[in-house]
This record gives sequence, structure tokens and C-alpha cells, in this order.
Amino acid sequence: MADDLELERNLMRGFPPPPEARVTLANWRLPPFNRWSFHHVRQVVPTAAIYRGASAAPFGHDPHTIERVAFHGPDGTEWTIGRMLPATRTDGFLVLQRGRVVAEIYAGGQRPETPHIVFSVSKSVTGSLAGVLVERGQLDPEAPVTKYVPEAADSAYGDCTVRHVLDMTVAIDFVEDYLDKTGDFARYRRATAWNPEEPGAAPIDLRSFLVTLKRAAGPHGRKFYYVSPNSDMLGWILERASGQPYPELLSDAIWRPMGAEFDAYVTVDRLGAPRSAGGVCTTLRDLARFGELMRRGGAADGRQVISRSWVDDILTKGDPEAWTRGTGTDYLPTGRYRSKWYMTGNAHGAFCAIGIHDQWIYVDQEAEVVIAKQSSQPVPSDPQMDRLHLAAFDALARALEGRSI
Repeated sequence: MADDLELERNLMRGFPPPPEARVTLANWRLPPFNRWSFHHVRQVVPTAAIYRGASAAPFGHDPHTIERVAFHGPDGTEWTIGRMLPATRTDGFLVLQRGRVVAEIYAGGQRPETPHIVFSVSKSVTGSLAGVLVERGQLDPEAPVTKYVPEAADSAYGDCTVRHVLDMTVAIDFVEDYLDKTGDFARYRRATAWNPEEPGAAPIDLRSFLVTLKRAAGPHGRKFYYVSPNSDMLGWILERASGQPYPELLSDAIWRPMGAEFDAYVTVDRLGAPRSAGGVCTTLRDLARFGELMRRGGAADGRQVISRSWVDDILTKGDPEAWTRGTGTDYLPTGRYRSKWYMTGNAHGAFCAIGIHDQWIYVDQEAEVVIAKQSSQPVPSDPQMDRLHLAAFDALARALEGRSI
């Protein structure tokens, strides 16, 4: 453990760094290298910029000491926020109430101006972006995927709708195994330029990979089945529907009008295809700002950025039976999923975006609270850790609602 901490402190130090301290395409998602790489992604993987506008929407401030807020973890053990933050390898933690900063905390080398990868929180950004195109009349959620991407006709997407893609109810033969080193998921990672190419293997790209995915048995729409390529397919659909590259579209439709403080970026493959399922990198403040945009029904500074009807649809729709038949009940037994957002099913009706290695946006409209968290957890996915976070966020939102801190 001491050796790992020493290595972590010395990552990428030196000109050049010694071999043991180098972050590379082969190790950037592994501990301890991920503590550096998650907020230096553009130095490891190709990226494209998502530009901010000329001025940022400022936050007010109402600071509170949140560290002593207590809650019970999933095993019944008592925790505090102050204990949870370092235990979950938190790089950034920002809490808003009514749009005012209650707490803003950084660790592990993360800084206010530094974009940090948010992994599958990117899916929720992409799902919200789809709502902009629906409002413009450029995208029909009930249309077949092949209306926008005819190249997908012979794939799992050949007979499903955009809505199936949005809600993760595509019947697809693909296993989301983050530790896979030889199968389809490993090939997917190579296609996104997140893993090195195999020696002697032909180069692969994301869009070509997507149209090779095969259909599973059974009807589309029956069950929630979490598959990241669905959200990359959604990004491709949005590009075709809008006629704009994903980074430019996201900049024009959401990042600029919501008053982002900093440029963001998204990872791209060797041909420039965006990783709209997991490659968005943004500062903590702008992650929270996006959460606040959703809390306010898609509005920012008096302007409707995402249509309220789309946000209301996210909050009220989503098939609970498809969820129950699916793969998310370990951590949200009464949840739902709609347009890339999770409904927690808790008493406050909170909703959230979740990324591997513990990236979060948590929105509690009743308490008027938004929580944004960026982390570098060693393990990509852990349902027990998800339950711990959900308990912590609920306790913190309730404490702020009742002003018991």
C-alpha cells in the first residue's frame, strides 16, 4: 500500500518519467495510474473539444460543513460524509442547494479548472442532448434506428427504435464486462481507442464495430439490459439527425447555453467518432451545473435549454417492469431508467447519472439539491459501493432540506 501511494505521488514526474511511473494507453484505467489519468485523459487518448460560451453562469455560495452528516451504509455500518469521501477515492465533490455552492472539495490532484472523465455519466448527457433534437423536430424517438443509420440494418439495431436505444431495452448479444481482456468488450475498447491495438490485428474503429453487434433472442423493449455501445449508437444517431459532429452539437445545444465555465472534451476513436457513451471529460463545476440544469427542468438563466417536456418525460416515464426484468435491481430495487437517466425510486423521487469508478450526478428536486462527484475508484463497478453512495447522497440532501447541518 505504501509503495502504491509513493508511486501515485510520482506518476508522470520527470522528463521523461521513469518507466514505472508512466501512464500509458495500456494502464490508464488501472490503479494507481487512474488517479492521474482520469483528469489528464487528453494526454492519453485522442479527444475533441466541447467549447463553452463567452460567459459563465455564476454560482452563489452558502457554505456548510457537510463532513459530519451521518448515514448507514448498506451493511448497517454507520458512516459520515467525511469518512466516505476519501474511502471512495473522491477527486471532486460539489454540492449545490438552490443553485448555491454548499461545499466544493478536491483531492488527488484534481483542480477546479481540470476536466475529469465522467465515464457513463456521458450517457445521461447524450440522452439529454437527444431531447434538444426532439424539440427541434430533428429526431423521432419512435422511429427505427435505420432511419438515421441505415448501415445498422444487419445488426442488433436493425429492427429496434431510437426509444429502445434511449432506454437500454435493445435485445443485443453483448456482455458489459469491464475486466474482459479477450472478448467483445475488449474489442469494443480497442475500437474506441481506449486500449492498445492487438499486435498484428487489423485496425478497428467505433462505428464499424457497432454495426457488427448481433441481435439476442426475444423482443426489443422487454427488459432493461445495460450495454454501453447503445449510447455510442445514440451519439451516431444524433449526428445524423442534426448534421453536426457530436462535440459541436453538444457545445451549441447545451454547453454554451447552460453557461459552462470551462471547455469540456470527449474522447474519439482513430477516425474521430465520439465516445458518447463514456468519453465526456468536464470540470466538477460544470458537471454540477449540468445537474442544476436538469433540476430546473432544463432551464438556465431564464432560457429553456432542454425542453421541460423532455425532462418531465425522464422523471415520469420508464418501464418499471422492464427494469425489474433487467440488470439494475441490485442497487436500485424500485428504480426505473429513461433516456439514459436512473430514477432511484426513493421517497424524494431523486434521479441520477452514474459512471464507472464512481462518477455521479445526483438530483433531489424536493430538497433542491444537486450533488456532483468525480472519483478514481480502483474497481470499475461495485453494486455495494453504489448503494453506499446512494445512502450518503440521500442523507446529505435530507440534512440540507432540514438544515440540520
